[in-house]
Amino acid sequence: MKSLIVLLLLVFPMLQYAQTSQLEQTFNEKPPVFKTCNASAFKDLQSCFDETVYKFVYSTFRMPEDVLKDNYKGDLVVLFEVDKAGVFKVLYTDAVYQSLQTEARRVFNLLPQVQAALYNGNPVFKQYSVTLSIPLTPYQDQLESTIAVSSINPIENRVKNELDSISKSVKFNTKKQFKSTLNIPFSHSYYGKFDRSMNQVGANSHTGSKPLLYADVEHYYDFEAEEKNNNKDVSTWLGRKVWNEHLVEVEGENYWFIADPIFDMQVGKDSEADFNYTYNNTRGVSFQGGLGKHFSFSTSFYESQGRFAQYYNTYAESLQAWGPDPAIIPGRGIAKAYKEDAYDYPVAEAYMSYSPTKFLNVQFGHGKNFIGDGYRSLLLSDVATPSPFLKLNVSFWKLKYTSTWLWLKDVRSDVVEDKTYLTKYMSNHYLSLNVTKRLNIGLFESVVWRNTNDRGFDVNYLNPIIFLRAVEFETGQGAGNALLGLTSKYKLSDDMNLYGQFILDEFSLDDVTGGDKSWKNKYGFQLGYKYYNAFNVDNLLLQAEYNQVRPYTYSHNTITLNYGNYNQSMAHLWGANFKELILIGRYNYKRWSADAKLILGIRGLDYDTEADSYSYGGDIYKDYNDRPFDANVKIGQGIKTKSVNANLQVGYLINPSTNLKLFTNINYRNFSPEIETTSVTKSNTVWFNVGLRSDLFNWYFDL
Repeated sequence: MKSLIVLLLLVFPMLQYAQTSQLEQTFNEKPPVFKTCNASAFKDLQSCFDETVYKFVYSTFRMPEDVLKDNYKGDLVVLFEVDKAGVFKVLYTDAVYQSLQTEARRVFNLLPQVQAALYNGNPVFKQYSVTLSIPLTPYQDQLESTIAVSSINPIENRVKNELDSISKSVKFNTKKQFKSTLNIPFSHSYYGKFDRSMNQVGANSHTGSKPLLYADVEHYYDFEAEEKNNNKDVSTWLGRKVWNEHLVEVEGENYWFIADPIFDMQVGKDSEADFNYTYNNTRGVSFQGGLGKHFSFSTSFYESQGRFAQYYNTYAESLQAWGPDPAIIPGRGIAKAYKEDAYDYPVAEAYMSYSPTKFLNVQFGHGKNFIGDGYRSLLLSDVATPSPFLKLNVSFWKLKYTSTWLWLKDVRSDVVEDKTYLTKYMSNHYLSLNVTKRLNIGLFESVVWRNTNDRGFDVNYLNPIIFLRAVEFETGQGAGNALLGLTSKYKLSDDMNLYGQFILDEFSLDDVTGGDKSWKNKYGFQLGYKYYNAFNVDNLLLQAEYNQVRPYTYSHNTITLNYGNYNQSMAHLWGANFKELILIGRYNYKRWSADAKLILGIRGLDYDTEADSYSYGGDIYKDYNDRPFDANVKIGQGIKTKSVNANLQVGYLINPSTNLKLFTNINYRNFSPEIETTSVTKSNTVWFNVGLRSDLFNWYFDL
């Protein structure tokens, strides 16, 4: 390495001012000047500078003991600068002995301040290199040797050392993600870890619009400390990567990158299935990073094959899109056939996140969004297939305002043209206000429209601060489907809060007050309760939630304007026409976790027979004008069906950085319609699984 440095110094295209190779100085520049050189002629100033530097070094340098002991003979290279104020600064040293480099830095830092170099009469910095022969010899002896002091072209020196300087500044671990504009992967289980921290009385936080940014949450929750608390004491590179760290972590001065493999590998048994076992085999990769303080990005790709419990396979196939592919895996995407009775379903998600100021964040990507504080959302949920979106988050004072625009797909065969699915659009506004230290309320509005009259993405809905319902009314009858919503949260204490939602799909005052249970009363509501550190048990979260949505909510007489995407609801998994009670318990201890869930539900399903093909209001993909009656419409009409979903999962967190878990769970599902048809059948399932999973998104198996 030393020989290479010396060689580079000798071949630099520089002006050399040494005693034995002095070039004529140009008329417009002047070298640095020591006080002792003031009387020198202009042409001798550089020589005087060289001589003074060398003599000072010779008289001040203290030869290290290890160098003397070894009777070492060699070279010491020093790169230094005289800045615009005439101050000496050592930039680089190179020698076999570290003690020589340390002594060189000490000596050069003692050089007195001089008159700075001039260029066209203005002070400039000047860089030099000097190669000192060890042991040092008097200055007169140097006259018979090679160059002592050489001027360096600063631009060329910087360019030639550019790659080296970048390499030296790189670190191979980073925690910048915790303060970045990156989204925290939305998993109910993971969000439960910091939910209490953000919902303490008096906190000016907004948890209704998800996923949340690390930059927003790190003010309330110390991710880095929590990660360190869970770290295993391992010293090997492989041990750290398996138990504690991301696979690849790179951090520079203005950038950082993280790369990880993604796994969801599980095998199980369905007591009701006619096949031997269930399985899922997901392999993927996640790449995240940031450029500067304000820009972040994330991209991930999943390649998956799976065969699930029989009831889940049946539901996936009922969602089938136009074309040869047999199913849509709920929440993931279109699946092609794999072998005889399984599915192959690739998924890609990505987004870019930019915060030009503290109060504004802009995101553009392909993924999912969620509105609310509950397990379910009646406004906007993450149960459907990922979709393209553009989102603005504005936070100031006690407010947070979110505008989201989404590009959705209707994949039914009735609307396919030229083998292409129909595109429709959605615009959402959500305003969250912390009214008091305890009370938060939120206002929500949404509109769905399509390319009627070739209007494409209607610019009327692009305005993030306009009232969408009014625009939908002015655009024309049947131009869109608008919904209004309300959210609320009240903090009883630091450990308890109440939350709720209300969704209104259509408002007709006469019908609402008429008392005849009109079909136009299309609304739903949610009531929920969370108890953190329940019964003084740290990290125990208990949650109770009730959801109810009346028939025909989210549907439309123009079917393509329903509140759906890829044959799935954009709100509740069950569509409409249901009542549901959810009880959840979550507990974490170090790397261990346990989750229990019980869901009791009543819903009304369609007969779908030749004798009765009416829509009873549960399937949002049916025309609400195909209803059997206008009055006395109530939840559970049609085939009244009771369902029980219970789940117990125990997991061990292998790597906190990637949320990689080893888990086992058991699902129980009892589905009991009062009447069975070809499309509605009774089911009683026990589904057991073990697996290894990167817990980065929500799986909803509680159909």
